[in-house]
Amino acid sequence: MKLRLALAAATCLSLPIAAHAQPVTGPYVSLEGGANILNPTNYDESLISSATGANTGGKFLTKTSYAGVGAVGFGFGDGFRVEVSGDYMRNYASKIDTNAFGQFRARGGVQTYGPMLDVLYDIPVGLPIFPYVGAGAGYQYVKLHNYEKLDVAPGGVSGTKGSFAYNVIAGVSYPLAFVPGLSLTLEYRFMMQTESRKYGESITGGFPPGNPDGGKVKLGQMSSHTFLAGVRYQLFPPPPPPPPPVAAAPVAQVPAPPPAKTYLVFFDWDKYNLTPRATEIIAEAASDSHSQNVTTIDVSGYTDTSGTPTYNMGLSERRAKSVAAQLVSDGVSSSEISIHAFGETHLLVPTGPGVREPQNRRVEIVLQ
Repeated sequence: MKLRLALAAATCLSLPIAAHAQPVTGPYVSLEGGANILNPTNYDESLISSATGANTGGKFLTKTSYAGVGAVGFGFGDGFRVEVSGDYMRNYASKIDTNAFGQFRARGGVQTYGPMLDVLYDIPVGLPIFPYVGAGAGYQYVKLHNYEKLDVAPGGVSGTKGSFAYNVIAGVSYPLAFVPGLSLTLEYRFMMQTESRKYGESITGGFPPGNPDGGKVKLGQMSSHTFLAGVRYQLFPPPPPPPPPVAAAPVAQVPAPPPAKTYLVFFDWDKYNLTPRATEIIAEAASDSHSQNVTTIDVSGYTDTSGTPTYNMGLSERRAKSVAAQLVSDGVSSSEISIHAFGETHLLVPTGPGVREPQNRRVEIVLQ
């Protein structure tokens, strides 16, 4: 019970740490390490078959071993990322399962490495974490290091060959607010090398007779499952949103001014043109400004959280200018109008990142 309470408390305390996380924007680097499982790989052996006529194909079996992936990428701020990664996977030999002679213990190993180009998408789910999925393609080298059967004539399969490869990626990232731009990652990768490859095989003393140079082993397609944990760092994280303005306290024994009258004008998603209803509200605000003792008209633009912070700041400014222009058309002096742009800050309806909320796409007209 104490352990459960501790885990629950830790979860609750950790939620605010990344509550204001945004999708990756700009360049980033990542580094991960973990475990690799190489699926059994079919092979076809010509060394003994040429002498005996036996079918000596079978499977190479390996142990679960280690892997590492490093990447350099770029995030577009809308969830999509593209990255160039380099991987290294090492698997130690376990057994060689032959079709004709049964199963043998084995030694040696398999090294897989190469570059990949990946496209990924961070999924906004309104939580402190970002699930993501992706896929990529590239070229992988497979090096066999004296992969041989034990308890038979010494010798083995060696060489380095490459082929086209593709991968499928799924993972989750957890941004850390106390280090802006830094995220923890957990990731799964499935990789498939689509082409077969031939490697040299030799047995000490020469076998079959008259073939001292040995023969060839043909490996079929290779696939693997990789489980990784690591870190990702966004090189130029956006600055945090500015805090809301603090209203000055009224002077003692001085009557407070009458409350400012506010009008709300709403916009369609990613638009700053005025709807017919918006034009009516602006006309009402212009009319009221003439009949009241108004010194300043504050026109403040806002957006929802879809899009990047930089884009949203510009969109909120265009919305505010559109409303101000209509006020001038309705008879308000431009010297009385003060224009402000707040982007996706000061949400009317609190949401997570990447949410299209109609009530947050607005301009506030305040008669001071």
